[in-house]
Amino acid sequence: MQYGFFDDAAREYVIERPDTPRPWTNYLGDRHYGGIITNNAGGYSFHQSSAEGRLLRMRFNSVPLDQPGRYFYLRDRDNNDYWSASWQPVSKPLDQYKSTCRFGTGYAIITSVYDEIETETSFFVPVGKTHEVWSMRVTNRSNRTRRLSTFSFAEFTNEWNMKNDLMNLQYTQYISEATYQDGLIGVSMCGRLPQDKDNFANRDQSRWWWMAQVGAPVVGHDLDREAFVGVYNGFHNPQVVDAGKCSNSICYGDNPCGAMQSDIDLKPGESTQIAVVIGVGKAQEEGATAAAAGYGNPQHVADELDKLRKDWHTKLDRTHAQTPDDDFNHMVNVWNPYNTLMTFSWSRSCSLVYTGDDRDGFGFRDTVQDTVGASAIIPDDCGERLALMFTGQESTGGARPEVRPWEHQPGKMPLTEKQKYRSDDCLWFFNAVPTYLAETGDMAFLDRVLPYSDTGEATVMGHLRRAIEFNLERQGSHGLPCGLSADWNDCLKLGYNGESVFVAFQLRLGLATYADLATRLGQTDQADWATAELATLDATIQRECWDGDRFIWAFGEDGTVYGSQQSEEGKIYLNTQVWAVISGATTPEQTQQCLDSVQRELATEHGVMICSPPFEKASVKVMRAVLMQPGVKENGGIFSHTQSWAVLAETLRGHGDAAFQMYRSFMPSAYNDRADLREIEPYVHCQSTHSRFSPKFGVSRVPWLSGTAAWANYVATHHILGIRPELDGLRIDPCIPAEWPGFSFRRIFRGKILDITVENPQGAQSGVQELKLNGQPLTGSLIPVDALKETNQIVVQLGKPQ
Repeated sequence: MQYGFFDDAAREYVIERPDTPRPWTNYLGDRHYGGIITNNAGGYSFHQSSAEGRLLRMRFNSVPLDQPGRYFYLRDRDNNDYWSASWQPVSKPLDQYKSTCRFGTGYAIITSVYDEIETETSFFVPVGKTHEVWSMRVTNRSNRTRRLSTFSFAEFTNEWNMKNDLMNLQYTQYISEATYQDGLIGVSMCGRLPQDKDNFANRDQSRWWWMAQVGAPVVGHDLDREAFVGVYNGFHNPQVVDAGKCSNSICYGDNPCGAMQSDIDLKPGESTQIAVVIGVGKAQEEGATAAAAGYGNPQHVADELDKLRKDWHTKLDRTHAQTPDDDFNHMVNVWNPYNTLMTFSWSRSCSLVYTGDDRDGFGFRDTVQDTVGASAIIPDDCGERLALMFTGQESTGGARPEVRPWEHQPGKMPLTEKQKYRSDDCLWFFNAVPTYLAETGDMAFLDRVLPYSDTGEATVMGHLRRAIEFNLERQGSHGLPCGLSADWNDCLKLGYNGESVFVAFQLRLGLATYADLATRLGQTDQADWATAELATLDATIQRECWDGDRFIWAFGEDGTVYGSQQSEEGKIYLNTQVWAVISGATTPEQTQQCLDSVQRELATEHGVMICSPPFEKASVKVMRAVLMQPGVKENGGIFSHTQSWAVLAETLRGHGDAAFQMYRSFMPSAYNDRADLREIEPYVHCQSTHSRFSPKFGVSRVPWLSGTAAWANYVATHHILGIRPELDGLRIDPCIPAEWPGFSFRRIFRGKILDITVENPQGAQSGVQELKLNGQPLTGSLIPVDALKETNQIVVQLGKPQ
């Protein structure tokens, strides 16, 4: 079943049916002021932190999942019928109520038609502002004058700390206050305390926000949630809307809300526009009145929304592909990069699933990986983000699990407890840093001196060496890195004696990368050190980890071998097969055998399973995946983050058909006409999908904030399309389906414009036969940087070299 379509020209996904299988979402704003919005105007907003700066309340896993939200109610004063400008929360019958939601880059536009009244409501956060705008245009499509009342509504938090707001009611019910004056609501928590704007983490301070309504006279208001909604009513039938008149209630403790009523009369064909603005600061001191007043002008609203679109589209314009697969085009041109930039901005801190709290800042390994997918879009920002994350590395070589910018003090942070170190954290730098360097050519970045989180400092190269040493210093009896509290797989608890084969491959890639960078910098002693360690590790991998047609998973502290042919459960593990290839550890024969094993035992029509068979008997102290139902997440599920690694491995062996089939199996847009199966959004990536071991095979969960987005964006552009920056230039090495006659790609690379045409007359899957730069043939598949002009025409022909 299909609920919407892709409008690539507008860079929007258009939802034509509001009764989606689950609420579908989009993001508003940025780290300064942001929020979540659903296709029925549900969601919440916050300032800086979704856990410590919550403005609009959300009750997670409630029924419905996305209420409350940003609501406009409309009421006909002649017949007393009422509805909402979004289908929810009033939920009029869909044979009478029509709704369309357009999700674009940082905004949502919801259109509705009911009883010949049309509304179009735009929700967005203007560029660089700490306020949000809801602008509703109401049009009378009937042939008679309509007398309407509109009611705006937002439920505020009592305290900005999300957990306290929801649970510590004996405290939070006494600290809020709201006032109303001339269309402007001022709200505070702990309003009698001083502000401490330079210390966001300090909860013992007053915090202030405001809500304004412009465009029509305000004839009534409510500041108390129970007065507006009613104690025994709901958002679908608020007692104030039902009665047709606001009660002008006060807020003095209990639960604050913002609600304002306007009465409008519309002649046939006539329209009016009403805007709500919610922002941070004291209503009378932060310019709230002036800021809100501008949105009473519809042209100002349109201009600000257009500015937002242009800001986003400028980023997306850095790359553009035209391939024979429309579904692939939807993702590679709009939704992969957009989804990647959202994970770059929010890490894993806010959605309808993630609540903030323990995932409130930049998760270390998540954020470092996010730069892999974002470097081609926002290279300068990625450089600064990587620098920030290096300051989250500790002098031990390990890392803090999370960096919270508002409280992070490099050089002064406490050390992480030994038991909480994860073995993979800093090894992701060996994917992220080369990607950034290749994109920018900024080799000086390696000489940049940055502090450790706790004490001391080093150049970036020094940080990279310390990352390697962290794992070399923590090895088990087989000579492989210890798994510690996790090795990317949070359900694998190998500790300080169990050993991770996955991390061994990461370490191998790190050593090879470090040796290459050191050689380029003329640091021969560093290169020799890394090369010698690499040779030792390679011998250990071949001796201890190969098991006939696969690489094993891990060694437990008690010597148990996980992921061997003799294992009853989890006898094959995806990560070690594909990372063996990605890291360069395999012989040609091992590459074929281990990837063939993946195709035979793990690949399905909805993605590649993380392992097989699932665990049911394993010790929960080591293999915590046994806690989960078979066929979900780490227990034999289709874990989305790993999918692109499988695709990457297939491209490295030149199998374009297999790589693209794998990519399509987890690509969201490929499920647009099967949305009732996947259930979640068909335009963004998710955390996981139920595998064939589950009775819900094909159902997906946890959309948006997943490492899947960055890797899917990177693998699609750099390895399937094969437009891959390297330190010495641009490599063009596609690995595509044989049936593709070719494709075109436009890209900005180090300030140069590249128009690339790839031709495939022989039906090849990989291999560059001919490469021409501005009409001149080049040898091989690498275009040197110094050969590029400001604007370049590049033609590539695939096939067997002549």
